[in-house]
Parts: sequence; structure tokens; C-alpha cells
Amino acid sequence: MMRNIDEKLFWLILPFLLVGCQSYKRVPYLQDSEIINQSMQQTEIYDAKIMPKDLLTIVVSCTSPELAAPFNLTVASPVGIATSNMNTTAQPTLQTYLVTNNGTVDFPVLGELKLGGMTKKEAEQLIVEKLKPYIKETPIVTVRMVNYKISVIGEVTRPGTFTINNEKVNLLEALAMAGDMTVWGLRDNVKLIRENADGKQQIITLDLNKAETILSPYYWLQQNDIVYVTPNKAKARNSDIGNSTSLWFSATSIIVSLASLLVTIFK
Repeated sequence: MMRNIDEKLFWLILPFLLVGCQSYKRVPYLQDSEIINQSMQQTEIYDAKIMPKDLLTIVVSCTSPELAAPFNLTVASPVGIATSNMNTTAQPTLQTYLVTNNGTVDFPVLGELKLGGMTKKEAEQLIVEKLKPYIKETPIVTVRMVNYKISVIGEVTRPGTFTINNEKVNLLEALAMAGDMTVWGLRDNVKLIRENADGKQQIITLDLNKAETILSPYYWLQQNDIVYVTPNKAKARNSDIGNSTSLWFSATSIIVSLASLLVTIFK
């Protein structure tokens, strides 16, 4: 008799155990990582490329500052407020260069430079070559992107737009900046919205349950990428229930108010 009860209890609990196992498999990131470790695939170190609408700072330096000065335009930014007893003070800051839709910048003395599609290192090498007729010694050129940012929205703890100072960020780092996914987020249905150099939008679906995602060309984010974490069905149902409940309470409140008014009138 006891054995029959145990068997019945086992078959009763089994579906819940199977559901629990299936649910757990959807939670951890990068499952089967040993497959990636065994493959030993070599990937190139990611380096961001200059895109239209990027803002760049370009600094030229050499042992003779007077030779580099014409190539380092500055703009005056007020750091004090003029009063009757003191003059306005200003501190020079570097001029930023906006990359046009054609991928060019208008650089002092050198004129129009085609930098779109290049990495920072490639752009620096190009400018060094262009400077050789003007500066006999080899100058040092430093190119930086000052508006490198990505956005994370959807089922994350702190959605928002984040500025990336080192111009290099991957998908997991972006999620970490946003406080990671909530329990409602689908790990296997993360959308990456990307605009290429031609202005065309792409929507790529990424599965963070799979370890091979780190080998995807979309694992490393580009400037202005948008990461959208899709909510699961439970969150969608709760959202619908919440809206329906609010409508139901509103309708009930109106009916009660009308009933009270009618009772008062016909007393």
C-alpha cells in the first residue's frame, strides 16, 4: 500500500520537476562553454571603426610645438562669469570634428580627410602620412571618439544610454551596465538594433544561453547600438492583467458613483 502511494506521489511530482529543469535551462548564460574552450578558435581583437556622425578629437604633437599648433584647433570655453570687478576667463579646449555622411572630416591645413570605415589606428597612420610634407620629424597623432555610446532597453534593471570611454564594449558588459536582465527577460531572444555606415537598420537576434554567441560578429557592440531584452510571456500576461484590472476598477467606480447619485436624487 505504501509503495503504491510513493509511486503515485512520484508521478504527481514528476511533471513539476521536468518543468523546473526546462525553466532552469533558459536562465544561465553561455551554456556548453566547454565546446568553445575545446575549439580554441582564434579571433581578432575588436577595434571600433569610425562611422558617420561620430565626433572625433584629433591631437597632433611633436618635439616642436609650434609646428603642430596649426593642426590643433582649439575653441574657447568660458569657465568664469564676468562681473564689474573681474573679466571673463576662458580655457581652450580641443576642436571636435563631426564625421559627415560621406565619412569625411574637414581638417585644418590638410583639408578633407576620408576617415569613415577606418579604425583609430588606421586613421592615425593616414594623418601621419599627410603631415610629412609639413612636419619633418614623425609626429604623434591621437584620434579619439568622444560620443561612443550604446543603449540598453527592455527587461533590464536600469535601462538607459551609456557612454563608453574606452570605445570597446561587448554584449555582456552592456547588460552589466544596465544592472543585468530581470527575471522576465528572455535570454534566448535578445535583439540587437544596429545602423550601418549606409544608414540601413539591422535587427539581429542573439541567444545568450549559447556559449557560441561570444564568437558572433555581433557580440562586440558598435557605437549607437541598441540592445533590447524581450520580455517573456508571463510578463506580457501580467501587463495585460494589470491594464484590464485598472479598466475594471475604473468602470466599477463610475457605476458606483452613478448609483449613489441616483439613490440621492430619488430619495
